[in-house]
Amino acid sequence: MPETPQKTRVAVVAFDGISPFHLSVPCMVFGDAMGADYPFEVVVCTADPLPLKTTAGFSLSDLAPLGAMKKAHAIVVPSWRDVNERPPARLLKALREAYARGAQIVGLCFGAHVLAEAGLLDGRRATTHWVYAEKMAERFPAVDIDPDVLYVEDRNVLTSAGTAAGIDACLHIVRRRLGSEVANRLARRLVVPPHRQGGQAQFIEQPLPSSAGGTRLAQLIDSVRRRLDEAHSLDSLASETRMSRRSFTRHFKALTGTTVQSWLLAERLTLSQRLLEQTDQSVERIAEMAGFGSVVSLRHHFRHRLGVNPTSWRRNFAREPSRTQRSSSTS
Repeated sequence: MPETPQKTRVAVVAFDGISPFHLSVPCMVFGDAMGADYPFEVVVCTADPLPLKTTAGFSLSDLAPLGAMKKAHAIVVPSWRDVNERPPARLLKALREAYARGAQIVGLCFGAHVLAEAGLLDGRRATTHWVYAEKMAERFPAVDIDPDVLYVEDRNVLTSAGTAAGIDACLHIVRRRLGSEVANRLARRLVVPPHRQGGQAQFIEQPLPSSAGGTRLAQLIDSVRRRLDEAHSLDSLASETRMSRRSFTRHFKALTGTTVQSWLLAERLTLSQRLLEQTDQSVERIAEMAGFGSVVSLRHHFRHRLGVNPTSWRRNFAREPSRTQRSSSTS
């Protein structure tokens, strides 16, 4: 009989005063959302005495002790009750030890504060909820705080922006470990976007009002996704919506939270991932279909954003070995 693959053990740190929503995010994404064969195993642990009182008024009991972190491949701190309170010393020590042995450490929302207190963000890029970002940057000057992004991964340490951005960060982990097809399927089941473009800056100011310009822009975005193989520029897209360059830039940033070039790159990478996983097209042909222009450009952006080259991505996440790979391996 074939061996059962080892599941990735995820330890989620609960605490007295936790928000049920923050706790539910990693439990749902890494829990049973994809069924019995989902390769994650979740354990909720705590450094606080039981039972824990939640912000909704009910209590949590029968949780694992902090020692459960010792066997975890990834540890998620889903938030923190008070950024003016230093977390328990034994929690900080357990996080440092887990990182030292190679576990991935994740701080969602105010959970980034806990990671900073543990010293795990020193010399790294990180993010947190925008309402705390400025204060966190002042309190931890050794941390490079980026208040605009939804999540940041820097050398096996991942932090996210506020609240729902934790879902984006957890889906990012699924995408990196299991591929974009699995992450997209999970996102559909959770009824959330597979990969939101832009960052939390788009939520700080008032959202773009519904307008004819906004409708045209939304239609344009859908259209460009269907023709990523074509060359697009700020000027050409502004022309298609019959907006001035300045007006188009402002509306596009308000709607997506990012620039035209950043959005195009992310869309082209997403398409490339899907083609590598689901088709037998050559890497060269995929570079053309996704609009990269050359395989050199595709490889550069793939490695910069995803940490691997396109061939490695296909090897790890293709639904089954492609005909191209089979023929080359037998030649």
